[in-house]
Amino acid sequence: MNLMTPSEDPHTPRTLRRVLGAGLMVAVLIGASPGFAQSEAPINSDIVPPAHHAGFADLVETLLPAVVNISSTQTIAGVSGPEVPQFPPGSPFEDFFDDFMDRQAPAERRATSLGSGFIISPDGNIVTNNHVVDGADEITVILQDDTELPATVVGVDPRTDLAVLHVDTDEPLPYVAFGDSDAMRVGDWVLAIGNPFGLGGSVTAGIISARARDIHAGPYDDFLQTDASINRGNSGGPMFNTAGEVIGINTAIFSPTGRSVGVGFAIPSSLADPVVSQLIEYGRTRRGWLGVRIQTVTDEIAESLGMPEATGALISSITAGGPSDGSALQPGDVIVTFNGEPIETMRELPRVVADTPVGASVDVEVWRQGELITVPIELGELEEAELAGLLDDSTPSVTPPTDTGEIDELGLRLAELDDSLRSRFGLSSSVEGVVITQVASGSAAEQGLAPGDVILEVNQHHVDTPDDVSAQVDDALSAGRNSVLLMVDSSGQVSFVALDISSLRAGN
Repeated sequence: MNLMTPSEDPHTPRTLRRVLGAGLMVAVLIGASPGFAQSEAPINSDIVPPAHHAGFADLVETLLPAVVNISSTQTIAGVSGPEVPQFPPGSPFEDFFDDFMDRQAPAERRATSLGSGFIISPDGNIVTNNHVVDGADEITVILQDDTELPATVVGVDPRTDLAVLHVDTDEPLPYVAFGDSDAMRVGDWVLAIGNPFGLGGSVTAGIISARARDIHAGPYDDFLQTDASINRGNSGGPMFNTAGEVIGINTAIFSPTGRSVGVGFAIPSSLADPVVSQLIEYGRTRRGWLGVRIQTVTDEIAESLGMPEATGALISSITAGGPSDGSALQPGDVIVTFNGEPIETMRELPRVVADTPVGASVDVEVWRQGELITVPIELGELEEAELAGLLDDSTPSVTPPTDTGEIDELGLRLAELDDSLRSRFGLSSSVEGVVITQVASGSAAEQGLAPGDVILEVNQHHVDTPDDVSAQVDDALSAGRNSVLLMVDSSGQVSFVALDISSLRAGN
């Protein structure tokens, strides 16, 4: 997939270009230009949805004044050419190469990109995409009556690709309000208004094609998918429901050609609204932070933990110095509810935590050793943790050890750690457990285990020797389980692996 931003235009600077996710080009979405209006309430506050037989003309006429075009410019410095050879003073070659380099060195130039946005307050606050204004030296907002206003950046959030701008005016501006994107259903009508290819005030209609799309653009992906036509220049423009409420910010398209093929993506208002509010209030985001690393709970992991179904987010490690450090949370716990909200999948947890106020005391319910346990946590701030370098914290260690062992049916050969094995596999002195020295065919190889990986725990029990591993495998077989859960340190990254042991039962 190709995600294309306005900066993918061949006339925009290479420094503005970026690629989001696995090959998707981000598409800059629509931007229009509204005129002035004296209004004490959002202009979309009293809109009556059109009848099924009616068109969208009345609705569009009301909404257009609040949609703007955004032009951003950036100064691109000249690129230095090859180094000039050194010649003796007065050499004829000296003048020749000086003239040559003067002709080759490109001068400074100005690059312009176009995008869209929409006004959210009468005093001139405007929402758009971060990638529309990223790196810009000057930003100009163009209203529907072609009035051009210089804009300043209130705040940006690269994680969600959102930005808030501000323009000063003598009169209140027409504006629109956010609606409830969570209420949108697949098949509902939507309108997109924006600035595709610089054609301001363009309107397209379509439906919600899918919800909760993860396009690998960031940690909080929860995109609405639509077939409403959006193209380069549409980024940052609004997606409206039939009540005239903004339920999405058009951000990206899937396109093998760079043009709309009917697969567009919008940031849902439920995600955008709190981010925009924080940018206006603080000039930056302030997200809740739990301080754990998590991974997906697969069917095999759920079975090995005795869970009735694969749900929640599995804690693979606790970040040192984070809110959960020193709490009752442990690696191997599965978070099933957070602050009273069920966590069905791993990718739901980061967003739920981020939306929770910094400093809030919350209850985290986890599955551990066959029962549910509630752990109280006071949340930290993600942005402060990032500045402090805590997000790069590596994984915890375990305890000290020289025998060897093997589990032939699983294709594993194991050894107790000693100095020679640490040297052989490049393991630090802080890592302790049972090292894998050889992996043959079988379940272990299929799960990505490799020589040099260190097994720290089996079924949430610490292991120091190969016999400890075998004992935990035997206990799982006796309990009638088909898999065991390994906590594995692989090159400093800790994760959990559910290992199928059903072949051992077959061999008994």
